Amino acid sequence: MSETMLAILGLGMISTFITLIMTKRLSPLVALTLIPILFGLFAGVGITELGKMMESGLKDTAPTGVLLMFGILYFGIMFEVGLFEPMIIKILQFAKGDPLKVIMGTCAVSLIVALDGDGAATYLIIVGAMLPVYKRLDINPLILTAILTLCVGIMIKLPWTGANARCLSALHLNPTELFNPIIPSMLASIVWVLFVAWYFGKKERKRLGIIHIEVPESKKIENKKVYFTNLLLTIVLIVALVSGLFPIAITFMVGLAIALIINFPNLDEQRKKLAAHAGSALSVGSMVFAAGIFTGILSGTKMLDAMAQSFIHIIPDSLGPNMGIITGLTSMPFTYFVSNDAYFYGIVPLTAVTASHFGVTAVEIGRASLLGQSVHMLSPLVASTYLLVGLAGVSFDAHQRFTLKWAVATTLVMLLVTILTGAISIYF
Repeated sequence: MSETMLAILGLGMISTFITLIMTKRLSPLVALTLIPILFGLFAGVGITELGKMMESGLKDTAPTGVLLMFGILYFGIMFEVGLFEPMIIKILQFAKGDPLKVIMGTCAVSLIVALDGDGAATYLIIVGAMLPVYKRLDINPLILTAILTLCVGIMIKLPWTGANARCLSALHLNPTELFNPIIPSMLASIVWVLFVAWYFGKKERKRLGIIHIEVPESKKIENKKVYFTNLLLTIVLIVALVSGLFPIAITFMVGLAIALIINFPNLDEQRKKLAAHAGSALSVGSMVFAAGIFTGILSGTKMLDAMAQSFIHIIPDSLGPNMGIITGLTSMPFTYFVSNDAYFYGIVPLTAVTASHFGVTAVEIGRASLLGQSVHMLSPLVASTYLLVGLAGVSFDAHQRFTLKWAVATTLVMLLVTILTGAISIYF
């Protein structure tokens, strides 16, 4: 099949998938599984080859799926045994029933926690601490997921994060020349996200008022030994998750096993607790594995490569000198529809080669390619997105509809500042 036809099929596959889940015609699990198979057959791929592509995609997503499934089970049990109760009470006492303080505090703490550049760890920590507060005050949980997505989307541009590392290795750049010029745009986007949090907080304060709830006094921990063992175990797991000291797929499997022994020595109790939290874990894990099928077929059929080539070929010569701006704008849909690996190793190098013909440097393309990460964090192909909505108890499509415009706005703020500071060139 010609490159043009493959590109058309790839675009059709992605558009069909997005339309079906956003209009609630199909669940993400069903759409991620069946739509790519259908378009793979349209592309003329045999059943056997499709199976191999899907298997390859599953192998890539399996470690993340295991992590998320067991992470949800682990934190479900930690919530139940009251690990976060003292922290929740302190937050409630500070907020004094004011939704604005809660939401602004969520944003500030999220920006700090997200400094490690790991979305999954940030979601686990912040949702674990803040969701009960949101529920107690009746604050819209979509605000929590939106703020977290925006904060992580900014911080995953830091030099030690995966997106930055992929960009550096794909374009063979120096970390300082890539990152330092975009620092002002990151600071501007942080101010912007704090403003968004303030806006959400004002709306919720207007809707709910200052809620005079009875904040319980900090309860005396009945079994300090068990409590501090749980706390220490959780800290160790998060450190292992962030630092990579232990295989990431095994981290929470081991942690869950230890937590069950510590808190529920009785085997019948262990079974009941696992069954109580299995629904949300299975829901998230199954979507991650289904995403592996989607990416496996999209890459294996070469639809992704064809779309990248077609995009590069249709850029008019008159727009060539502004390839940096074009890359910044297109980084949003590209990183939403494909994985960071596919984008940075497949699309960005091709864009950089094309841009060089118009006098635009590879480092400028690299800076621009990082800007769309705020939108990328909403992608149905990002495993931690399912973790976030699963932990917060909101639907995937509701989170998308609520957050997307704010994520796009964050990227546009960054793009504007990079242009104003000269990190990305503009030609009239």
